[in-house]
Amino acid sequence: MQLLLVEDDQILATGMASLLRLSGFTVEHAPNGAVAEFLLARDHFDAVILDLGLPMVDGRTVLQNLRASGDDLPVLVLTALDRLDSRITLLNAGADDYMTKPVDFYELEARLRAVLRRSKHKTAAAPAGEASSAAPGMLRFDRDNRRAVGNAGTVELSPRETILLDLLLANAENVVTKEQIVAAWAKEGHEVGQGNATEVHIHRLRRKLDNSSLVIKTIRGLGYLLEGGAECVGRA
Repeated sequence: MQLLLVEDDQILATGMASLLRLSGFTVEHAPNGAVAEFLLARDHFDAVILDLGLPMVDGRTVLQNLRASGDDLPVLVLTALDRLDSRITLLNAGADDYMTKPVDFYELEARLRAVLRRSKHKTAAAPAGEASSAAPGMLRFDRDNRRAVGNAGTVELSPRETILLDLLLANAENVVTKEQIVAAWAKEGHEVGQGNATEVHIHRLRRKLDNSSLVIKTIRGLGYLLEGGAECVGRA
């Protein structure tokens, strides 16, 4: 795996690069955002570890420019910002995951491998060149009849699952919080339920969408992120 490590702290970068190489990765180091953008344009990488506080071009701009170019290269962000709104902004800007500094290397490696696995799954679910709507294998979501039709056939959805999937699709590629889910259920007259009701319904919906074009990711401490597309019919 070819990694781009973007970190301006030379001592930290040297230590991280050495440990990553011992774990079997090939590592290229960029000391600032300008070098990172040059290397991203010139070379192929399997993932990026990106610090936000960079000289010349900051990490957030590097991330935004990468996503604006249409590149879905996996990006794990390192940040000193630990506020909820800052983390949500990062994910909505295109980060695949984030860690707050100081980082534990073994957790960093585990999160990096998880990001790479998700990237492979996403690529397999949506081959390059496939159309973005009504493509072969794309899920068809029928809101009115509370069902989803995909490669595995038709699955029936409960009222709460229908609302949940509708909300996730409306906010695709953005984080949906548990509070938003509960509010959407309440708006349609459904009781919130006790304990981990949200997690239970997410788990059930994941199972029903297995082998479809959609992947529901749990973003620790924030909520859920839907990846992939679906053809939607019925009421908006």
